[in-house]
Amino acid sequence: MSAGFRRIIILSVIAALATFSGCGGGGSSSDSGTALPTRTLSWEPPTSYVDTTSMDPVTELDRFEIHLNETGTFADTDPPIATVSAVDPATHILTTSFNLANLSPHVTVGPKYYVSLRAVAITGLKSDYSPPISFSF
Repeated sequence: MSAGFRRIIILSVIAALATFSGCGGGGSSSDSGTALPTRTLSWEPPTSYVDTTSMDPVTELDRFEIHLNETGTFADTDPPIATVSAVDPATHILTTSFNLANLSPHVTVGPKYYVSLRAVAITGLKSDYSPPISFSF
């Protein structure tokens, strides 16, 4: 099957939310000027396509899209709130986490948010959304 018809398996992109309170630094400011606590979203990148063809996420992934809303329902036309390079250009290490406090001013203290990831291959193909995870500050 040609690469143009393969889609990345998102089932292996298992996202998890870890809360690290009081670890200092790393948070962005909310609308009130108070630093948001660190909320780390972590994931395992996909390692195969839907047709079970193996993939090397270090060489075949371009980026991860981070999607955010207050409903937990995401559509293919929704723009990402942030993107993260799949591989750190300085270290050549695969990216597997993101501090959600860095989404300020799109997030504030109080509301319940849902976040979902999409992996994007260097060919431009996008995975399905990961199951949404809820969080709040």
